[in-house]
Amino acid sequence: FFCFSSLCQAETAANRICKVLAVNQENEQLMEDYEKLASDLLEWIRRTIPWLENRAPENTMQAMQQKLEDFRDYRRLHKPPKVQEKCQLEINFNTLQTKLRLSNRPAFMPSEGKMVSDINNAWGGLEQAEKGYEEWLLNEIRRLERLDHLAEKFRQKASIHESWTDGKEAMLQQKDYETATLSEIKALLKKHEAFESDLAAHQDRVEQIAAIAQELNELDYYDSPSVNARCQKICDQWDNLGALTQKRREALERTEKLLETIDQLYLEYAKRAAPFNNWMEGAMEDLQDTFIVHTIEEIQGLTTAHEQFKATLPDADKERQAILGIHNEVSKIVQTYHVNMAGTNPYTTITPHEINGKWEHVRQLVPRRDQALMEEHARQQQNERLRKQFGAQANVIGPWIQTKMEEIGRISIEMHGTLEDQLNHLRQYEKSIVNYKPKIDQLEGDHQQIQEALIFDNKHTNYTMEHIRVGWEQLLTTIARTINEVENQILTRDAKGISQEQMNEFRASFNHFDRKKTGMMDCEDFRACLISMGYNMGEAEFARIMSIVDPNRLGVVTFQAFIDFMSRETADTDTADQVMASFKILAGDKNYITVDELRRELPPDQAEYCIARMAPYNGRDAVPGALDYMSFSTALYGESDL
Repeated sequence: FFCFSSLCQAETAANRICKVLAVNQENEQLMEDYEKLASDLLEWIRRTIPWLENRAPENTMQAMQQKLEDFRDYRRLHKPPKVQEKCQLEINFNTLQTKLRLSNRPAFMPSEGKMVSDINNAWGGLEQAEKGYEEWLLNEIRRLERLDHLAEKFRQKASIHESWTDGKEAMLQQKDYETATLSEIKALLKKHEAFESDLAAHQDRVEQIAAIAQELNELDYYDSPSVNARCQKICDQWDNLGALTQKRREALERTEKLLETIDQLYLEYAKRAAPFNNWMEGAMEDLQDTFIVHTIEEIQGLTTAHEQFKATLPDADKERQAILGIHNEVSKIVQTYHVNMAGTNPYTTITPHEINGKWEHVRQLVPRRDQALMEEHARQQQNERLRKQFGAQANVIGPWIQTKMEEIGRISIEMHGTLEDQLNHLRQYEKSIVNYKPKIDQLEGDHQQIQEALIFDNKHTNYTMEHIRVGWEQLLTTIARTINEVENQILTRDAKGISQEQMNEFRASFNHFDRKKTGMMDCEDFRACLISMGYNMGEAEFARIMSIVDPNRLGVVTFQAFIDFMSRETADTDTADQVMASFKILAGDKNYITVDELRRELPPDQAEYCIARMAPYNGRDAVPGALDYMSFSTALYGESDL
């Protein structure tokens, strides 16, 4: 009888050890999986953040748009799998902690820097860098767009000015007054006065050129050296023109007499032709000027200004005819009195042919400007349609996500039905959320069209695509985390034999003392709950209980931890003493066990697991190869180092 009884005890002890070791092996594998997944995710974040924080500007719009396209690929292709990995990491961590608690093992503490909070912090840094990178890209595109516009405007104005100044210095340096007659000297003086009037009329253009060059420098234009060199050349030439003009006037004023016979009609022609010519050049410049608008209101403003300009054309045509009438009158006088300077005007170089040519050019540019404004107006209407289309969808999706978040939160704290009912309800919610994904993708497509159209604002909605993405990711994470929590509650209930009525009582008590309705009790809430259940304890006892329900020292007690605590005293779980007693039976009541005994009583893989981890036994009764199963048993439950 004693022989067979001993054999039965050995078999029971071996089975118990196998069970304990199997749980421990599974938990260690989960820990290794968590460490690897956390390391991979942190390494990806570490490699991605420097790329997002790189703010090296590009010189061309094409290069910046390529950067923007790379960023969109990152958003669409690279980040979503990492979001799923992060969610899976949290689920694995929660599942591991639940299994450790159920098997009466200490809570798992990841390696330094690999806590869930560390990963969340790193993820927050990634999203902050991502947001800053997108804002920087859009600002750089606006800046380059502005720079291209200013550079083209600078080149046009500089070319017009250089064309006007061509030959002016040589004309001012002529010494023709030295051999001229009195009448010719006076004619030269009048011509010089007309030139000064023309020179003053061009002062505004020179100032505009300098102002544009200054703005290009302030905006850090990549080709600023050539712009500055050209601007400096124009300014130096302008100063030289002013000095040469003053010098020639002084020389002419030293002449004894002025011309008395020059027809005042030439002077009147010059004075009226110069500003009219300058007006036509300005009109041609404005009609050919490029424009950048982002709203219908802006293009309507340009259209209104253009219509106002067209309204001035009849008066301008009258002025042109008046100027040509002066020239025709001069021609009649020259023909009548046979003046030697017939066909020339000493006061200006602007001819009637030139005025007519520029006037005809202005008339040709007006319909081209009309067409350009109409095309831009159509483009802005299309942009407005895209804004409204995006706004209409975003104003529906945004509140839908918020509503689902609130409904999931209510389900997780309500007590309607069993845990399985709650789990089925949550999975139905998860299915409906997944089925909603095509609408998110459609909104992404509309957002893609908006970005390709370079639309930077939308007055039809307060939601941005970034808000929708963050809300969608939080919704997916929340439903997955909530389902995992309910599954862990079911696992705890089944493992510890808790009835549905007890679970409802636990939930009612937890909800009552969760005063902030956050789904977690703080220390004071938990203390009040314990007192209401009859616990009378001091600070040391309360600190001991908190170390059980809050092993990570977060200062809060989750519902899962609350259930574990409430069922811990009555649960049938293995302890270190029970495992130690089982080893003692296998060792034949000795204080140590040998390698042969382990291999004889345990399966091969678990026997080798024990042999690899058991420390040598150093007692007085030790034999060669003796192993210390007592320290090994306590280490399995975190009571000593393994």
